[in-house]
Amino acid sequence: MKFESAVTILYSKDVGRSIAYYVEQLAFEDHWEWETPPTFGGVSKDRVDVFFCKDGQGQPGTWLAINVDNVDEYYAKIKDKGAKILSEPQDYPWNMREMLVEDPDGHKIRFGHRTDCD
Repeated sequence: MKFESAVTILYSKDVGRSIAYYVEQLAFEDHWEWETPPTFGGVSKDRVDVFFCKDGQGQPGTWLAINVDNVDEYYAKIKDKGAKILSEPQDYPWNMREMLVEDPDGHKIRFGHRTDCD
């Protein structure tokens, strides 16, 4: 038996707004919605999926970590798209180079890559 994947489900006040932010500002590529207006939906990029639930399944301000292959390259890609970047990429003693971003519902996303593998 093996674990195959994990999907984060975040609280969202407005699922359509959340999806638009992750696609337009954070460069996720694929997305889907359920119901009109959407009460559930999600985005994905490569092997990362994030789902949103209207007014449920979690609380505003949840923290999420997403590992990328190069956080500096990702930062350069999103910095002029209107993403709410709370901190630019920097090295941390836990062998990660990370940046912090906030979404419209106050969720904090740590995008980063390992530094001990460079």
